[in-house]
Amino acid sequence: MASTVSFTVDSPQGLRTVEVSYERTGVGAPLVLLHGIGHHRQAWDPVLRILAAERDVIAVDLPGFGASPALPHGLAHDLRTMVPVLGSFLEALGVVRPHVAGNSLGGLLALELGREGLARSVTALSPAGFWTPSERRYAFGVLRAMRGAALAMPVPLIERLSRSSPGRAALTSTIYARPGRRSPAAVVSETVALREATGFRQTLEAGSGVTFADDVPGVPVSIAWGSKDRLLPRRQGVRAGRAIPRARLVRLPGCGHVPMNDDPAAVARVVLDTSR
Repeated sequence: MASTVSFTVDSPQGLRTVEVSYERTGVGAPLVLLHGIGHHRQAWDPVLRILAAERDVIAVDLPGFGASPALPHGLAHDLRTMVPVLGSFLEALGVVRPHVAGNSLGGLLALELGREGLARSVTALSPAGFWTPSERRYAFGVLRAMRGAALAMPVPLIERLSRSSPGRAALTSTIYARPGRRSPAAVVSETVALREATGFRQTLEAGSGVTFADDVPGVPVSIAWGSKDRLLPRRQGVRAGRAIPRARLVRLPGCGHVPMNDDPAAVARVVLDTSR
């Protein structure tokens, strides 16, 4: 069951109210889950039950995605804004230094939270920010094409495609290595989430100059990469290891860019091991 929390954040034009939708379930130490651009918190559904058996899991719809509205006027969808926004979100929930796991954009945000001392541990799954300029242009081009296709397709067509394995592959094979494992309802939901993501354009534009080159000191970090990631090639994980030399590098065989669906057990194991 989704919940919503509102809180205020300072901006150059004064205080602004931010609203974030999230789902909270499970027992144990708090664990925050952050999705990628154009996705929503349901990206974590395949691993939610496993994680909730040992953690107090908080799956977040980032501002401008899923059920969370875009940031109000005066707040940019960039790292400099998003990190304190997430910090204020945690404060509003009364959560102090949780474990954080993120995928893609969410992985980059998780690393930033760790660097700012706001996370107890960080698990980054194919995190953004370790690209070359050409790799970034390629990834952004693919993301724009996916968004354009989602906007162009009427919902009845999306629903019809989702009913067959080839149709689900056509809709989601860019991010999943095993799209046939995704349920028709989930494929429809995430395709609609992509087309309705009010923060997509601003977030993508803000990422054009982003690279992650600094260490995350004093925090356990695991960086996991799918061997079949078609959006951010796994060689970027080698660069991540150089930037964060104490990080544990994990290969996820047979997984794509969003590995939670491709191999839930392997992903859950990495997150739980990191957050001990």
